[in-house]
Amino acid sequence: MSIPHANPGEVLDVRPLGATLTTTPTRTLVKTDAVTVVRMVVPAGKEIPTHKAKGELVVHCLEGKIAFTACGKTHDLEAGHLLYLPAGEPHSLRGVEDGSLLLTVLLPGR
Repeated sequence: MSIPHANPGEVLDVRPLGATLTTTPTRTLVKTDAVTVVRMVVPAGKEIPTHKAKGELVVHCLEGKIAFTACGKTHDLEAGHLLYLPAGEPHSLRGVEDGSLLLTVLLPGR
């Protein structure tokens, strides 16, 4: 069953998941032609190999600790940290602790 995306004007709760972090799946919250917003859950030890986003990427760590490699450096993202990447920048990540990220992809104009 597909979980619907948010409707315009709908308020979404993106606070840390806390005790429900390990049982909550990654979910796309908003998806339009111009922007995609995803809450990505990254368990400790999970690795996501190098890939590229189709647009500019803003990564906001909501909770936990995630090693995020981009632009030739590995950054330990923790709650409250924000990282910007230009479109097409290769990146990878690994859960150091159970955590979640808010990913905003700004897609090029169509």
